[in-house]
Amino acid sequence: MAKKASDAGGGRSQAVHRALKRAIIDQALTPGSKLPEDSIGERMGVSRTLVREALVRLSQEGLVELRPNKGAVVARPSLEEGRDLFLTRMALERLVVETLSGNLTPDQIDALSAHIEAENASRAQHATSIRLAGEFHTLLAQMTNNSSLIRYVNELVARSSLILALYGRPHSSECAVSEHRDLLDRLIAGDTAEAVALMSHHLDSITIRAVLPKEDDIRDVLSAYASAEGLG
Repeated sequence: MAKKASDAGGGRSQAVHRALKRAIIDQALTPGSKLPEDSIGERMGVSRTLVREALVRLSQEGLVELRPNKGAVVARPSLEEGRDLFLTRMALERLVVETLSGNLTPDQIDALSAHIEAENASRAQHATSIRLAGEFHTLLAQMTNNSSLIRYVNELVARSSLILALYGRPHSSECAVSEHRDLLDRLIAGDTAEAVALMSHHLDSITIRAVLPKEDDIRDVLSAYASAEGLG
């Protein structure tokens, strides 16, 4: 019975982690936002211990800063860190493209096509559009079956949301959908050089994605994310 209780606690901690991460990636919680354990726990209906576990994991992913005696905040990377991040992303995602070019299976092509259609359908839903655009890149990484690529691309895509929240400028989601379609076409055709060039251009354009308005009360911000994870 003790093991089951522990597993349940672990599952709820993971749910808190997912909810907070989604809120950060969606830019509903902007860089520098305070993350008080009591308010988060109250909103999600979990203990401060579970919230703390989730915050520690997010700090390891570079999304949260844990400040001694001051509490946690959403990480606020510098512009220089942002430039380094996108340079690293470009190198890693070039490897993703080179690995997948001409090697996508029919099921993978169907999955990517469906994802792009979901992106297109969500263009009017700002937060969803931003999240799905990032998930396209993590989906490509997953298809390489390279655990290192998967891990680092996932982390870099998530951290990119912080850079965009701080330094991004308005950008049409229609561009992202069109660029993703073009990239998929090149990958299917096995045109590696063109696919790499498209990915490089695309990552350059990502730096001017739009940001969402700030929210003042963390409990209001997290309401929908908590509900999606069955919390609160």
